[in-house]
Amino acid sequence: MRDLQGSIDGRGRRVAIVVSRFNRSVTGGLLDGALQALRENGVADDAIDVLHVPGAFEITLAAAEAARTGRYAAVVCLGAVVRGETPHFEFIAREVSRGVSEAACRHRVPMAFGVLTTETVEQALARAGAGHGNKGYEAAVVALEMVGLLSELERSA
Repeated sequence: MRDLQGSIDGRGRRVAIVVSRFNRSVTGGLLDGALQALRENGVADDAIDVLHVPGAFEITLAAAEAARTGRYAAVVCLGAVVRGETPHFEFIAREVSRGVSEAACRHRVPMAFGVLTTETVEQALARAGAGHGNKGYEAAVVALEMVGLLSELERSA
């Protein structure tokens, strides 16, 4: 039996972060968390590119294009979709999650889904705050771990 696990060592890795400007009070915290995680795990500042997009829906195209370039070991996707009074929430949440998943598989680049889907702005802010539980931080760690796992799979093939 082989037991493969990805390292979160980001040294020598280049990472793109795609972040939505919509709900900036939330996404700013997610971005701060993702940057902290990448730095703590060895990703150099000059190896991090932050791509700002207007809203959550635009994350998928920017993430796919970043992956297509072949420059990045991983893409971290950050946004916040808060339920409103119309079905818009369901459409956006579904399409963004589907689009990110499809782009990751198509381009074979790990993409971490740090797009919050919450009932209220307060819930979103709680998940984007400083310290433990910041979903941007968690998404960046997931991205690095998946890069490590795919590298391990390649080495062991």
